[in-house]
Amino acid sequence: MGDISTHFNRQEFACRCGCGFAVVDKKLNEVLEDIRDYFAMPLIINSACRCAGYNQKIGGAKGSQHVLGMAADISIMNIHPDRVADYVEEVHKECSTGRYNSFTHIDVRNVVAHWDERS
Repeated sequence: MGDISTHFNRQEFACRCGCGFAVVDKKLNEVLEDIRDYFAMPLIINSACRCAGYNQKIGGAKGSQHVLGMAADISIMNIHPDRVADYVEEVHKECSTGRYNSFTHIDVRNVVAHWDERS
């Protein structure tokens, strides 16, 4: 059992710089729980919350949803990131997705966006 939902702990979402920023949007958490249930596999949260300084340091987008606690970059062992994005785009039409070679970006911003950064 997680401390913020069935499968997730707040620590998994914390900024990687160690500052302690770990705000998680409720809708994002619900979507991630649904993805976890659908694939019946644990999600690896590669990046979620980012303080403004860390986001800038790693070259994150200005206005990144990660800074608001509304985004997560996830992967699922043995599941191609496109399958995850396809599922989210079909079932969670209110979510934004970014397709990358090794992970899927998911966010719950007010305006839906989809992009592809695969090489």
